[in-house]
Amino acid sequence: MGPLPVVPLMRPFICRMCAKALRHRRWTYATAAATKPELYDVVCVGGGPAGASPITSSLKLALVESQDLSKTSTWSLAPDQYSNRASSLTPASKAFLEHIGAWPHLDHTRMQPYHRMQVWDGVSGARISFDWEQSPKISHTTVAYMTENANLLRALATRLSSLPPVTIFDRTSVSSVSPGPDPTPDITAPDLSSWPHLTLSNSRTVAARLLIGADGLNSPVRTFAAIPSRGWDYDRHAVVATVKLAADFPPNMPRTAYQRFLPTGPVALLALPGPYATLVWSTLPSHATHLKSLSPPDFCAMIDAAFRLSTVDIAYMHTIPTGQVDELEWRLQHTPSLVEGSQIPHSVVDIQANSTASFPLRLRHADAYTTPRVALVGDAAHTIHPLAGQGLNMGLGDVEALVRNIEDSMRYGGDIGAGMALEGYGGERYAVNNRLLGVVDKLHKLYSVGSGPLVGLRSLGLETVDKVGLVKEFFMRQAAGS
Repeated sequence: MGPLPVVPLMRPFICRMCAKALRHRRWTYATAAATKPELYDVVCVGGGPAGASPITSSLKLALVESQDLSKTSTWSLAPDQYSNRASSLTPASKAFLEHIGAWPHLDHTRMQPYHRMQVWDGVSGARISFDWEQSPKISHTTVAYMTENANLLRALATRLSSLPPVTIFDRTSVSSVSPGPDPTPDITAPDLSSWPHLTLSNSRTVAARLLIGADGLNSPVRTFAAIPSRGWDYDRHAVVATVKLAADFPPNMPRTAYQRFLPTGPVALLALPGPYATLVWSTLPSHATHLKSLSPPDFCAMIDAAFRLSTVDIAYMHTIPTGQVDELEWRLQHTPSLVEGSQIPHSVVDIQANSTASFPLRLRHADAYTTPRVALVGDAAHTIHPLAGQGLNMGLGDVEALVRNIEDSMRYGGDIGAGMALEGYGGERYAVNNRLLGVVDKLHKLYSVGSGPLVGLRSLGLETVDKVGLVKEFFMRQAAGS
């Protein structure tokens, strides 16, 4: 099947009054382009694998990306260096990447599956342990695969280059988005009045039968579509870093992910190949600033303290400007141990240079994922707290559902950008993502309480789930994206 022919827009999809209303949805600082636009079936702003399906690859596609994709395709780091931007891919995400042909292009020597999880309450010590290899009713033994975002982006870029030609506008941003001009009296000319018209920073103008916004939290595509996004900031920052542990691990050794819920936010160590791991520590903004100011040895001591000491001890160590190494050593000798050695990660012995960073945490959810001719995916549609490690998986789930929706429209001869054709995607993904956003938000608030009867109740609930096999397996399936 070749690119879809450009045909006059079927008027039942949008009336003239709606089209006139759409024309007021312009960025006030931009004007519509007067040049004749290049026409595409799908224009994706922000990148992504939306064109990698065997069926949708027959469409005429354009990708608008601000990054230099030639650098993405050639990204490389030394074997003992890892980017601090890493994510966990669930088995469901792995299956989708296999389906679109991207999984084989990942550098698997830079990926680390993990098979167990240790999660515990930093106040009471109540814990839950997950072991996928010891759960016969779970069809897979891996909870997730840790990999650097750059490794995934390179694999997607490599896969994209092997598909039928896709027009790529990299190192290019969107200057403006506006509805198309009024229909002309010429009945043979295509009616593009409802097609989004994009003016690019390279002075090109493109029009899209379907415009996909994969352009992040402050999505210009979402702004054009006049879709509100609601939510709140958590007054927390996530500190990330690549760390080296005191022990090395053989390539095939089962690995464990660790997460401790502190009243100021959860701290997690997620395995990378060999002795390396990714730190994700959600904490107060002042604490984040303090952690980033420490010397590498003192920062290592703070990470060890976060998994070993009481919340009172950790709070005190946040108040001293230096000397955390000596303070940790003294407190480990003079305070009772809260956990067994096998239930906590190995000590951190080094911080990779220039890998420490932080970013603010927030919850956002768009009121809708689609309007006629527009669909949102990933952070353009939703932003989630990282405590469950599901942000990237939610975005990949969006893309998978949208590709399936486009395939169905093409299979039955529909208009892929029509509002009715996109309703299935929005209805499916909004419900799934809204439920996960709500659960993660409530977990954050539940474990932000440092004292009182709520601590006892949540600890009882956690220990009960740990002991009830069916309930525990349900949570394991949810964590793996099943």
